[in-house]
Amino acid sequence: MLRSLYSGISGLRSHQTMLDVTGNNIANVNTTGYKSSAVQFQDTLSQLIKGATGPQAQAGGSNPAQIGLGVQVAGISTNFAQGSAQATGRPTDMMISGDGFFVVQKGGENLYTRAGSFDFDATGRLVAPGGALVMGWTATAGAVNTGSPLGSITLDKNAIAPAVQTTAATVTGNLPSDAAAGTALTRDIQIFDASGASRQLSLTFTKTAAGWDVAGVDGASNATGSMTFANGALTGGGTLTVNGTAVDLSKVTGFADLSTVTISSQNGNESGTLQSYSLSADGTLVGSFSNGATEPMARIALANFANPGGLEKAGGSTYRASIDSGTPALGTAGSGGLGALQAGSLEMSNVDLSQEFTNLIVAQRGFQANARIITTSDQVLQDLTDLKR
Repeated sequence: MLRSLYSGISGLRSHQTMLDVTGNNIANVNTTGYKSSAVQFQDTLSQLIKGATGPQAQAGGSNPAQIGLGVQVAGISTNFAQGSAQATGRPTDMMISGDGFFVVQKGGENLYTRAGSFDFDATGRLVAPGGALVMGWTATAGAVNTGSPLGSITLDKNAIAPAVQTTAATVTGNLPSDAAAGTALTRDIQIFDASGASRQLSLTFTKTAAGWDVAGVDGASNATGSMTFANGALTGGGTLTVNGTAVDLSKVTGFADLSTVTISSQNGNESGTLQSYSLSADGTLVGSFSNGATEPMARIALANFANPGGLEKAGGSTYRASIDSGTPALGTAGSGGLGALQAGSLEMSNVDLSQEFTNLIVAQRGFQANARIITTSDQVLQDLTDLKR
């Protein structure tokens, strides 16, 4: 009877733990990046009443007789299955589609999380809601070195895209082969020097008996060339260099009637200020500048573990590495088994309410059954004491 009392007590304790875990899961049903937990039970030691005997010539063997001494919690496991995506539209909300964890630093300690609700603070650092710094690599001169040590991601909202000197221009379209000799077509385009100062490059196409002459003027500098065509295809004069700018004429055609020739592009830019940023699938924050240039600003680091189930929950939807989780393997999104990043979305909790409510019923009935063990044992003890009146 004493054994049954203590077995009932152990059952109450274990099912209370199950209720606690289930209640915590339900409480976090809307927590971003939350991973549900589950309780595993195991029996405790059993008291040996009679040992086993081996078979003999005149008698068979017998099995051991044991009485169990109750139940205990074997472990509480974390389910790291992917949660559903919730679109938010905020560019700093990020979701990992696949394996991996964001690396955040708080109080000098690196922690790991699946909750990607980030924002920039007053100093331009990317931070989690609790103030933890999101770790990664900040670009230097438009280049991100992922081999360098991790640091806090800082977005300089006063960043300037440097000016780019024009070194090449492209001409496309058609010069009409049936134009009268002496017909002139002038096309202009804005180009830039190394400091970002703009000037005008002018090309004048003049019809000749053999084809078209082209004259380029860039300030005080000029250059000339000739273009010939056969059946509309360019056969000579595909390039022209004007004051260091190589003009590509190879895409110009020479069919009749059409006069569509234009200087379609040039590779220079003036300096520009940061206007917006976006997140690519590999975790790179790309800045868009007023001059049309795009440059990588930073790259978010991800981490993975040999045994994610060994991570310790550290509060604030974060985890701490433990001796059983292994050391974090750092990398970038989309490489080394790490998932891709999706901007403008958050990973929701993976709690299954139907399963959790079922677990509530199971835990409640288990608790009631073990309570009945205690009351029944108490009644038996009462009957025993009532034998002597």
